[in-house]
Amino acid sequence: MSSEAGDEWSLLLWTSLAVVVPVIITLWCSVQRAKRKMHMREFFRKSKHGWHYMDLFTKPTYCCVCEQHVLQGAFCQCCGVCADDDCLRPADRRLRCKDIMAPARADGAMDHRWVRGNVPLASYCSVCQQQCGSQPKLCDFRCVWCQKTVHDDCLSEVPDQCDLGEFRSLIIPPHYLNHVNKLRRRHPDEYSKLAESCGSNWTPVLVLANTRSGNNMGEVLLGEFRSVLNPVQVFDLSQLNPSKALQLCTLLPPGSVRVLVCGGDGTVGWVLDAIDTMKLKGQDQFIPRVTILPLGTGNDLSNTLGWGAGYAGEIPVEQVLRNVVDAEVVRMDRWKVQVASKGAYFRKPKVLSMNNYFSVGPDALMALSFHTHREKTPSFFSSRIINKAVYFLYGTKDCLVQECKDLDKRIELELDGERIALPSLEGIIVCNIGYWGGGCRLWEGMGNDPCPPTRLDDGLLEVVGVYGSFHCAQIQVKLANPVRLGQAHTVRLVLKSSKMPMQVDGEPWAQGPCTITITHKTQALMLYHSAEQTDDDSSGSETESNTPHDSPRPPGSSSTRA
Repeated sequence: MSSEAGDEWSLLLWTSLAVVVPVIITLWCSVQRAKRKMHMREFFRKSKHGWHYMDLFTKPTYCCVCEQHVLQGAFCQCCGVCADDDCLRPADRRLRCKDIMAPARADGAMDHRWVRGNVPLASYCSVCQQQCGSQPKLCDFRCVWCQKTVHDDCLSEVPDQCDLGEFRSLIIPPHYLNHVNKLRRRHPDEYSKLAESCGSNWTPVLVLANTRSGNNMGEVLLGEFRSVLNPVQVFDLSQLNPSKALQLCTLLPPGSVRVLVCGGDGTVGWVLDAIDTMKLKGQDQFIPRVTILPLGTGNDLSNTLGWGAGYAGEIPVEQVLRNVVDAEVVRMDRWKVQVASKGAYFRKPKVLSMNNYFSVGPDALMALSFHTHREKTPSFFSSRIINKAVYFLYGTKDCLVQECKDLDKRIELELDGERIALPSLEGIIVCNIGYWGGGCRLWEGMGNDPCPPTRLDDGLLEVVGVYGSFHCAQIQVKLANPVRLGQAHTVRLVLKSSKMPMQVDGEPWAQGPCTITITHKTQALMLYHSAEQTDDDSSGSETESNTPHDSPRPPGSSSTRA
C-alpha cells in the first residue's frame, strides 16, 4: 500500500515539474528579452542606423563585423547591415548607413554604397550574371541604392556611378536634398531646376504607414520601403502626423509627388484631411496624388480605386512601387458632414469629412460595438480575419435584438430639398464610392435591375436603405438588393428622437436628436490601378486570380497617366 502511495506522489511530483519548469523557463526568457530590449532601446534611438532587433533570424544570416553566423541580434532596415549582440556597437561605429542628405561628386554623379554579405538568395551578379548569395559566407556585395549585387571578384568591374536602379524615378537622391538645403531662395522654380538632374520622369513617392491598421503589417512595410527608397521618404504615422510628413512635398517640384498610404480607409481620410490643410496654407501647387496599400479591415476605398480588398504581403514592395508608377490620376469627390445637435444653439456643429459613406442604423451599430471593444483590448484585434469575425458576431446579435427598428418613424430624409417617403427601414446609407461593407457593390446590386451609373467625380451621392442586419448580410452575399432611395447633390437627415448609432468612413459614435447635412467639400487627386494592369507580368492568369481587380474603372472619371 505504501509503495503505491509513493508511486502516486512520485508521479504527481514529476507531472508538476513537467508543467512548472517550462513555465519558469519561459518566464525567465521573457524577462531577459524585456531587459535586453529595454537596454537596446536607448542605443537604437541615438543610432544613425535603423536597427530592428531579432530574437531569432529565420534565414541564414552573418554578422557584418565578426563574419560569424547570427541567431540573435539586429539588422538595419535602411541599409541591411546585420550584427549579433556583441558586435552591435562596433557595427554602429564602423559601418555607414544610407545617407539621407549628402553632396554629389564633382561630376554630379553618385557613388555606390556597398554592403557586404547577406544578399538575397535569388539575386544575380550584375557583371558575370551568375548567382549571388549561394555561399554561406560574406563574399558578395549589394548596393543599398540601386540594389545591384556583385561577387567579390567582380566588384572592380562595376562602374563607380550609381544610377539608383529601377526605382530612380521614385527615389529622392541625397544630393537633391543637399542642394535644397543650400538654396538661398526656396522657390518652386528652383526646385524644378534641381529636379532636372534627377531625370525627366522624376515623380518621387512618399510612404505614410499606419502601424496600427488592420493586420499590423505596417512595421514590416516600413522596413521594406526604407531599404528600397531614401529613408527620409518613409514615415511612421504613429510617430509623426500626416500634416508634418507632407511638408516634404513643399521641398519637391510642384505636382510631381505621389503619396502611398499604407493603412485602412480611416488612415486615408486622415491623410486627405492633412492635404486639405495644405490648401488652407496656400500650398495648392504642392498637392500630391494619393494611392493606397490596403492594410485595414474594410478597405472599400482601396477596392473602388482598383488596389484590392486587402494586402497581406502576397506581392513584394517592388511590385507595389511598379503599380504606383503605372497608375492613372482620377478625381474623387470629398464631402462635408455637418451634425447640429438639437437644442445646442450656441455650440458649433460637429463637422466631419467623408470619402466613402455615411450611415445610420445596423452597420453603424456593428462599427460602434467593434470600435468600443477594440479601444479596450487593441492587441486582440490584430488580424483582418478576427476583425471580420467580430463584425459577424455583432451583426448576428443585432439580428436578434433589432436595436435600430422603426428608424423610418424617428428620422426624416431630404434629397436636394425634397422630402423622401421612407418604407419600414432600420438603416440608411449615403455612399460616395462604389464599394461598401468590405467589398459589396451596394448601389448596382444584383440581377438586371437598372440603375443610374455611379462616378467618383460627379458631385452626386447615392442613398439606399436596409431593413436590418440580416438584410445587410443578404446584400453582401448577393441574395438581396438594398432599397434605392435616390441620388442627390445635398443630403439632409433629421433625427427627431432617441439616440442612434452613426458612422462616417468607419468612425462611429452614438448620436442624439440632431440635423445632419451632407454637402460637397472638394475633390482629391487619387491614383487608380486599372484592371488591365497586372501585379506580375510573369505570373499571367494566376496573378489575376489572386489579386483583386474586379472593380471597373470609375465611369466617366477624368484620368491621366500619373
